[in-house]
Amino acid sequence: MGVSQSKSNSGEIVFRSETPVQFSPDVVEQLSERQASTIPTPERQSTLDEHIRTRIQDEVKQLRKAEEEVQEEIRVALEKENLDREKAMAGQASEEGRAGAGSVKSSAALLGDLEEIRSKIDRFQIRKNLASYPGLKASQDALVSCYKSHATSSLDCWMEVVNFKNSVAQLEKVRVIGQN
Repeated sequence: MGVSQSKSNSGEIVFRSETPVQFSPDVVEQLSERQASTIPTPERQSTLDEHIRTRIQDEVKQLRKAEEEVQEEIRVALEKENLDREKAMAGQASEEGRAGAGSVKSSAALLGDLEEIRSKIDRFQIRKNLASYPGLKASQDALVSCYKSHATSSLDCWMEVVNFKNSVAQLEKVRVIGQN
């Protein structure tokens, strides 16, 4: 009873249309161009471009982070190397100091020595006075006044320049002979 109706045929069922299906030549051409074309559609291209930009930006961020880490490692290594070298030099200096040889000082000690030398130079400059060399002072004053009076034609002061140079040369000779 009804067995034949509830049983399904395992075969394919094909429906045939009595009217043929036809496509316009424009539709056929457009479909064939899309299939033959390897260029993606504009929407697909913008999606691909955005994805590529995102990946590039991520990669650049990772590279910058890695670069900063490498620079920090280099800075730390150089700092450690400089401290080790300074300690080694200070150790040699203390050994040489005991042996009576010259000593190598740390950068802090060298800065202190430099400041001491600067203060000595400043004291020397203050004590040195052109008043003790009246010839030099007179030629300097003459040169300055000539330059002031001939502001637009300073070449007119050539005689004062020669006199000043001669005074300086004489002073240098006196200082060199006095030092020897």
